[in-house]
Amino acid sequence: MSTMIDIRRLQTVNELAREGATTVADNLSQLTGVDTEMQITKINVLDVEDLVEHLGTQKQVGVNVPLTEQPHGSVLVLFDDASARRVASTMMGGIEGDGGGYSDMERSAIREVGNIMTSGFIDGWANVLGRTIDISTPNLFRASGSDIVAHCVDPGEHEIAMVFDATLHAPDADVEAKIYSFPDVEEFVTMINDI
Repeated sequence: MSTMIDIRRLQTVNELAREGATTVADNLSQLTGVDTEMQITKINVLDVEDLVEHLGTQKQVGVNVPLTEQPHGSVLVLFDDASARRVASTMMGGIEGDGGGYSDMERSAIREVGNIMTSGFIDGWANVLGRTIDISTPNLFRASGSDIVAHCVDPGEHEIAMVFDATLHAPDADVEAKIYSFPDVEEFVTMINDI
């Protein structure tokens, strides 16, 4: 099976990103009551082999959600610590953490926002693709690049990572995040080319 996307279908990848971002913003606005916008500023495709170097050694907070239907794989949302704390504070009504480790409430808030972001992003994809894509339980962690890859990427199963640089805009806090998708390449290409 070919893993080449028809060049005329690349606009579909952009459409997936736009629709995913819109769905995320709508879902967060409904949940928090705060008008939220999400902007995808850049899309990259990386070989999984280059992912550890791309992620670096700085610890980041991530929420990984496995996909249980095509295109399988998983979707990962990563925040640096400052953005993760802003997410938690916003979700907790402005309550600030003590600046030490993450409290149970902060972890719960970050997991919930990560789940909303990944499920909203995938729902946007499903809308474009005209299908459902079920997801599994979100996993929250704080780790450096090599540990993130070990946690989220199945060796031999995932060849690429699609990286979506995103900014969430809310009245009191902008949050930077990166959304990584680790799809089964053959299934993803087939889905895109079949549109």
